[in-house]
Amino acid sequence: MIQRLADLMRTVHNDHDGVGALYAYRAFDRAASPSGIAFIDLVILPPGSSVGLHRHGDDEETYVILRGSGTMTLDDETFPVTAGDLIANHAYGRHGLVNDGHEDLHLLVFEKAPA
Repeated sequence: MIQRLADLMRTVHNDHDGVGALYAYRAFDRAASPSGIAFIDLVILPPGSSVGLHRHGDDEETYVILRGSGTMTLDDETFPVTAGDLIANHAYGRHGLVNDGHEDLHLLVFEKAPA
């Protein structure tokens, strides 16, 4: 079955106590099909918005920056990210992402379910 991203869009305000609204498209959810993947999201952060610093449990996320640029915090390190970057957010790690650029930041988020 083919689904359109526009049909899956949801607006998320102040994600993990971040700033502003972002747009998330849930492309896959473990509730729909059991597997080791918890979810796959396409996320769009407009300029000035952010995913607030937060910590997960024993799940793991991978961010793939598709377009745009921003600033990522991973544990105690803060660094620039841009299209083509892949960031592993390990279990029990702290992370957040800010779009401090001038265009939308597009990323894929893959979350691996706890074992």
